[in-house]
Amino acid sequence: MDIAFLLNGESVTLHDADPTRSALDWLRDTQGLTGTKEGCNEGDCGACTIIVADAHGAKAVNACILFLGQLNGKSLTTVEGLAEGDQLHPVQDAMIDRHGSQCGFCTPGITMSLAAAHLNGDQNHDDVLAGNLCRCTGYAPIIRAAEDAAREAVPEGFNPRAGTLPDTAHHKDPARPETSDELAHALMTSPHATLIAGATDVGLWATKALRDLNPVIFLNGVKDLKDIHIGDDNIRIGAGVTLEDLRRAVATHHPHFAEMLRRFASIQVRNVATVGGNIANGSPIGDTPPALIALDATLHLRRGSETRAIPLESFFIDYGKQDRRRGEFVEAVSFKRQPDRLRVYKLSKRFDQDISAVLGAFNITVQDGTVTQARIAFGGMAGIPKRASHVEAALMDKPWTEESIRTALPLFKKDFTPMSDMRASARYRMKTAQNLLIRYWHEDQGLTTSVLEVQP
Repeated sequence: MDIAFLLNGESVTLHDADPTRSALDWLRDTQGLTGTKEGCNEGDCGACTIIVADAHGAKAVNACILFLGQLNGKSLTTVEGLAEGDQLHPVQDAMIDRHGSQCGFCTPGITMSLAAAHLNGDQNHDDVLAGNLCRCTGYAPIIRAAEDAAREAVPEGFNPRAGTLPDTAHHKDPARPETSDELAHALMTSPHATLIAGATDVGLWATKALRDLNPVIFLNGVKDLKDIHIGDDNIRIGAGVTLEDLRRAVATHHPHFAEMLRRFASIQVRNVATVGGNIANGSPIGDTPPALIALDATLHLRRGSETRAIPLESFFIDYGKQDRRRGEFVEAVSFKRQPDRLRVYKLSKRFDQDISAVLGAFNITVQDGTVTQARIAFGGMAGIPKRASHVEAALMDKPWTEESIRTALPLFKKDFTPMSDMRASARYRMKTAQNLLIRYWHEDQGLTTSVLEVQP
């Protein structure tokens, strides 16, 4: 595959390149740009953070799980490209002045994350750095450096999108469709191809499992899959919408959902991971499906010129098995505009950047003190994202009281048989799932839950 992009402002064209080679390996081994470090090699530690820019803006991204094929037409900036000659970037200056670098291994990635935030005016430094692990625990001086740099203007010459792309960046390639029609045709022609959107999951197939992913089709250039439509009655999210853009889109309508998404991985991951990818991989601990199921979402699928719409919950058949035919892809997910009664609770060992042990989503409608609709979905409680249908039935048409809630609790055992693994025991999962329903009721009553004692 021919791939063309900008590297620190200079045009680069790669002929017959392996599209699934990581940007990190190429930067270090081919270009000798070793400021970008290899740490975990799975998008967790942030040592490899770079800035990738296009017409839509500049974002911090993990280079270790970013494929060369995703870079076509983009602009890539590494830590070597931050300074202008002898003039350091304000973040670099502040990191020096505030002694933000200790062993130095994680420092380039931290600097790149802060430089992207500085460029975009994002001063929520705790969130910005949630995807950067400092092994020396030097966070206090790093935060002080971030606060100092935030008071400085963006250097006039610092523009990650500056430069002229090579003409080859605009060449058509069936493996890089630009519309859903082109994607549908490419996938019908090559139905066994590996679909790559953000590569935050698929990337690990290459870096950890050492799998050969070819042939591949890259989805990050399919513009209409990135559409978000918020109508009077309906919200439709394209499959290519990133989780960070989803977070911003739902913040007004379902803020609790958006707050959960703030804990989804890190900003580097959310900047590229997609809604469609989080659904299509069928993980029982994917964080978006339970919330979307609780919202009674519809999944839109396409195969060639044929489209179909199914309830999202019916897409998940069994562990590792989804209702998706060969040559078919996820096009969008949609749900009705509705009063916000959605609460999404994510339980994990770490607050930031951790996989859920249990994720519960509750959307219960109450009219005149009586439950008129109940949709409750969980991740981590079964081999698929799954509704608590017996619990829902026990609540329907009942008074919205603590007595009704506690009467429904034993029915969780009819809905779920959770497993024990490294993240949680089966007993813990069952008990916390029950307690989350109690928490939902208490919060709905305006009671504080942070110090609430939940009876066994």
